[in-house]
Amino acid sequence: MSNAFEFLRNYVESTTEIDPALATAREDAAEFGLPVPDEVTGQLITTLAAATNSEGSTGAIAITPAAGLVGLYILRGLADGTTLTCIDPETEHQRHAKAIFREAGYSPSRVRFLPSRPLDVMGRLAFDSYQLVFGQVSPMDLRAFIDAAWPLLRPGGVLMLADALLDGTVSDETRKDRDTVAAREADDYVRALDGAHVARLPLGAGLTLVTKKT
Repeated sequence: MSNAFEFLRNYVESTTEIDPALATAREDAAEFGLPVPDEVTGQLITTLAAATNSEGSTGAIAITPAAGLVGLYILRGLADGTTLTCIDPETEHQRHAKAIFREAGYSPSRVRFLPSRPLDVMGRLAFDSYQLVFGQVSPMDLRAFIDAAWPLLRPGGVLMLADALLDGTVSDETRKDRDTVAAREADDYVRALDGAHVARLPLGAGLTLVTKKT
C-alpha cells in the first residue's frame, strides 16, 4: 500500500506544472526548515478553498509558519473579494510571504497579516465568517486551537489540521510522551464534535479535515 501511495504521489507531482511563485515559496520554506504540504496536499487545499466559496464569506485563515506556500494554494481557490488572513508571530516569515504573494501578482488588499500568537488573536476574529481555516500548530496547542477555530467557520466551512496525527504514532498506545498524548486527545475530541463531519487522511504527518455541517 505504501509503495502504491508513493507511486501515485510521484506521478501527481511529476505531471503537475509548478508555477514560479510556488517554487519560490517552497524553496523559501526549505531554507527556513519549515514543514510544508506536498503538492498533493496543496492541490487539496486549493480545491477546498474553491469548494467552500459562498456568498458572505470573509475568506480564509492560514496559521502556519509556511504561510507563503500554503497561502498561495488557498488564494488560488478563494473567490475575488475575499481575504486571506495569515497569523504567525514570526515577522520574518510574514515578510517573506508578502514578497511571495507580490511576485505571484496578488494585490496587498487580498491578504492581511497578524504578527501574533494565533491563540491570542483568534478570539477577536468574526464568528461564522470564514470558509476555510488551515492550522499547523504544536500538538500541545491542538485542542485549544480547535476550540478557537471552530466558531470562526461558516456552515459548510472546513478546518484543516495539518500533521495532526504525528505520522501515525497516535495509534501506538505505548507512546506516553506529551506530544503524542496531546495529539491523541485532540483526535478523540475532534471526532466527538457536534455538527461536524471528520475525515482523517494519510497526507503529510496525518491531515484531519473537519467540516461544519450546514
